Amino acid sequence: MESFLVECVVKSIDGDYGAYTCNKCGDYAVHSRCALGKHVWDGEELEGIPEKDDITQDAPPFCKISTKMIHYFLHDHHLRFEENILYDENKLCEACVMPVFEEKLYSCTECDFILHETCLKARRRIQHALHPHLLILKAINNGSGDFWCNACWRNCSGFGYQCPKEECGFRLDVRCASISEPFDYQGHEHPLFLSLDQEKLELCEVCKDRRDKLLNCINCDFVMCMGCATLPYKARYKNDKHFLTLTWGEERCEKYWCEECEEIVETLLFYWCNDCCTILHTACLFSEDPYMKHGQCFIVDRDEVKILAKSNTSRPICHYCKKHCQVKIFTKHNRTLCSRMCAFRTY
Repeated sequence: MESFLVECVVKSIDGDYGAYTCNKCGDYAVHSRCALGKHVWDGEELEGIPEKDDITQDAPPFCKISTKMIHYFLHDHHLRFEENILYDENKLCEACVMPVFEEKLYSCTECDFILHETCLKARRRIQHALHPHLLILKAINNGSGDFWCNACWRNCSGFGYQCPKEECGFRLDVRCASISEPFDYQGHEHPLFLSLDQEKLELCEVCKDRRDKLLNCINCDFVMCMGCATLPYKARYKNDKHFLTLTWGEERCEKYWCEECEEIVETLLFYWCNDCCTILHTACLFSEDPYMKHGQCFIVDRDEVKILAKSNTSRPICHYCKKHCQVKIFTKHNRTLCSRMCAFRTY
């Protein structure tokens, strides 16, 4: 219970009604209705049973070897601390599968393994508000295979938190798992909280799609889906020296076409540079499958599909949709494809 916070938690608790409190934290209390929600409580009665499994006592995910050298529990080699690197769109974090912009990072001394410093510090086990059981951090990106995140509904070939109970099959990618409450989103003035009814479909204010597992503002009517909340608020583009900001529903200077695909930006969600008026579709900056890593393979109808990094000198045409491939290239039966969806539709 100790990690669970929802909308009602930030509201006062009437002393005339029952509430659940933490035995270790004197200032933590949860409404009975919130504590007994099916996404929070698994129905197991624990009265009188001592708490044996304390995740706060877990070993850290890495141990220090020297001043700038560590050993990470999900990698065989030592990792070295680095900072102030040049941006390379093909250099991706193994955990979140996002590019390394100008953050601090740890890189392997013997192979291409890279982790953002924030991803390196992700705990071995967590208790998340979206699931009643403990979740364990796993390295899914072993060259083949991916998983479906139960929060943002995207496929991911990076690290994921997995429920150890076989009947659950619940998984979160590390970006969704990192969201805790209150969630301070740079694009909104108030803190956000997970919706109490996680299965209710509502319109996301950012992408305008109807989603579940939403983040709500209790001060206004702002609603945001996990898919939009986990996109980087600021990102880099190879042809712009400034950071680009995730923007929605705003004017696009006098320039309405995407810098990468050269098509008109008609979507409400895009990245743009306020200084240069550079505009990109989110899919043109991170691809339609942002959490799928190049070099990975997965199976579609018993056929192997491999993901390649896009060449800087050419933009091949997708065999299925006939559009230029952006960011990543998928290959199946020696055919070039632009996305996982096109791979599924190609026979």
